[in-house]
Amino acid sequence: VQLQASGGGVVHPGESLRLSCTASRRAHANDALGWFRQRPGKEREFVSSLNWNDESTNYGESVRGRFTISISRNGRLTVDLQMDNLKPEDTATYFCAQGRAPKLVPTYQWGRGTLVTVSS
Repeated sequence: VQLQASGGGVVHPGESLRLSCTASRRAHANDALGWFRQRPGKEREFVSSLNWNDESTNYGESVRGRFTISISRNGRLTVDLQMDNLKPEDTATYFCAQGRAPKLVPTYQWGRGTLVTVSS
C-alpha cells in the first residue's frame, strides 16, 4: 500500500487549508484513512480518520468542530481534510496514515509528512 499526500502550506490565523490523502488500495477489511500530526517539540497525535466501511468519522479533541474529513469525489481511495479557522497551535507536520478503524491504530502505512504553518 502506498499513500500519497498533498496540500499544506503557510496561512494566517483564521484561514483555511485542505489536505488530501490517497491510498493505492485498501489495507484491511476494517481499515480507515486519515491524519496524525506532530507539532514542534510534541509527540505525534491523532487528528482525524474516516472509516471506509461505514464512512464514520473521528476527530481529535483539539480539532473537533474546525476540521472536517470527507471522501473525495475523485473516484479513488482519497480523503480530504478541510481545516478551517486555523490557529497557530495547528502548526505541525501532518502525516497521512492508513490503519485499523476507528482511529488508525495499529497503523499499517504512513505517508510522507506535509508541513502546515499558521502564523501571523
